[in-house]
Amino acid sequence: MLFNLSLIALIMPLIAGILAGFFGKTLGKIFTNGVTILGVLISFIISIFILISILENPELVFNQDVYTWLSIGSYTLSIGLLVDNLTVSMMIVVNFVSLMVHIYTIGYMHKDPGYHRFFCYISLFTFAMLSLVMSNNFLQLFFGWEAVGVMSYLLIGFWYTKESAIKANFKAFIINRIGDMFLILGIALLFSIFGTLDYEYIFNNAESITSNTVVLSSSFEISSLTLACLLLFGGAMGKSAQMPLHVWLPDSMEGPTPISALIHAATMVTAGVFMLARMSPLFELSTSALSFVLIIGSITAISTGLLGLVQYDIKRVIAYSTLSQLGYMVVAAGVSAYSASLFHLMTHAFFKALLFLAAGSVIVALHHEQDIRKMGGLRSKLPITYITSLIGSLALIGFPGFSGFFSKDALIEAVSHSSVYASDFAYYCVLIGVLITSLYTFRLFFLVFHGPLKDENINVKEPQLSILIPLILLAIPSMFIGWPTIGPLVFDDFFANSIIQPSSNDIFGYQFTDSYHFLTHSLSGPVVYIAIFGILVSYLLYVIKKDIPEKLSQTFNPFYKVLINKYYFDHLYENIFARLFNNLSNSLWNNGDIKIIDNFIVNGTAHRVGRFSSRVRELQSGYIYHYALMMVLGLALFLAWVVFKSLGLVI
Repeated sequence: MLFNLSLIALIMPLIAGILAGFFGKTLGKIFTNGVTILGVLISFIISIFILISILENPELVFNQDVYTWLSIGSYTLSIGLLVDNLTVSMMIVVNFVSLMVHIYTIGYMHKDPGYHRFFCYISLFTFAMLSLVMSNNFLQLFFGWEAVGVMSYLLIGFWYTKESAIKANFKAFIINRIGDMFLILGIALLFSIFGTLDYEYIFNNAESITSNTVVLSSSFEISSLTLACLLLFGGAMGKSAQMPLHVWLPDSMEGPTPISALIHAATMVTAGVFMLARMSPLFELSTSALSFVLIIGSITAISTGLLGLVQYDIKRVIAYSTLSQLGYMVVAAGVSAYSASLFHLMTHAFFKALLFLAAGSVIVALHHEQDIRKMGGLRSKLPITYITSLIGSLALIGFPGFSGFFSKDALIEAVSHSSVYASDFAYYCVLIGVLITSLYTFRLFFLVFHGPLKDENINVKEPQLSILIPLILLAIPSMFIGWPTIGPLVFDDFFANSIIQPSSNDIFGYQFTDSYHFLTHSLSGPVVYIAIFGILVSYLLYVIKKDIPEKLSQTFNPFYKVLINKYYFDHLYENIFARLFNNLSNSLWNNGDIKIIDNFIVNGTAHRVGRFSSRVRELQSGYIYHYALMMVLGLALFLAWVVFKSLGLVI
């Protein structure tokens, strides 16, 4: 029964999206939003029911094939579902955030001509993410992975008449294809080793290939398992926007705000982190791969956070925050604290969706203004948006008692006790990242809501209820979800049947018992006080002494220019790599395709045959004496050959 319910939970968003796409315009907006919300709601309710069943029976795991897709020789590819603790946790997060986004979209997109198309896309996006997290083999994972990528392309470029949106979705598509290339190479390598793509078989037999190597050159070879892990992580770097494959995510803000929340909070960007957790039986057998994951995550966490300090687009500030927090999740995976990584993924989904939707509320209230320099004094005009934004901001910086506090402090605690190579470097990176997070978060908060109102004449009021209700519902878990969940999810063995989960004592160097115990322990460390210090500094810079940031940007102008230009990654990719490959492709097209293949081989062969045929045709004159002459000449040549051969002059 539960397996059938899982299948229903998977396909309901798909059915809803198809119905909205084909019949939405005909049957109206109420049908479109009603059928898509109902589809996601049913999937969410089923997810809760499955979670309750698993809590009652912790050993409950479903790994069952639905049907056989194809057979090639002795290999059979089946489409199936894997429903365990990890799966159902992701299902709940994805469905809940998606449900909030669906409700929010009713108000945000009600005047948009693409209303029906948008609901269709976000419902299909939800289906794609669910198919990814519920897969039981690598190829099905890849199908879901690509489906998420395709839907993100459609949603980022939803306003396809805008040139900036077209460039943004094209950038997202290309960058993700680079990551996907690594992913499919990793999948191919695993298939070549094990002869199957089934999770269970590969994970159970992974230890048997730890001594296998791949010869890359005469002087260099690498463990096949390490290489497979690195290639899989390459895919995660693209999807979860880790440096240097991060440049697409800030530009994805060109899409409507609801999809920004969905992409950044619960779907797409978390797919890479989810995959790292799911592949933990492989990564735990390669310390080299874990160290590489740790270094990349650390660099991403601190460097992208710095970029958030100089952005003025309200959505881009939050986007760079997402990049930084994804770095934190990857860091936790790099020190084998997969449970802490997943816990931060879940709490982050709530408060990051809250922040994006609150930003959308501000944008709607200000008639689609997104420049925070033109905002201010909105605290009295938008009280509900103000309070929910404050809750989301406090959760993001990890203020004591809020959800982000428990998840962020847990993973930092895990990093501090890790012995993995580069863990010391990672620890200092995440500590500095705490300060940076606090600075850019409350820089945004103070510039938007505090100070004088920039335009007294502008009509500013809270948006409609369909926008405010999701804010309130997301604010509740952003405040309280950490208290009851950190114990079972992080300190206990909730994920033991899904991932490799070392004991709490091995991860943290200490055995925590409950959330209150963890709270009192964390208050003795530096993390909380660094975050509070960041709030005070932000208040000083952006409320009391507003001239200081300008002076600092002038004093440190070279560094400021580097940040404004986003470390010149866009310049590097667009003006060097893209131009190089464009010139190379043009050269191959002009010289290879046109000159060699078309002109010389295809058209040239036809031309040469035609010329030869025309010369042969000239021999057909129609005069008998010409033919008689040819016969005589032929006979003479034949007789000459016979004579010369008899004399031994020719072979």
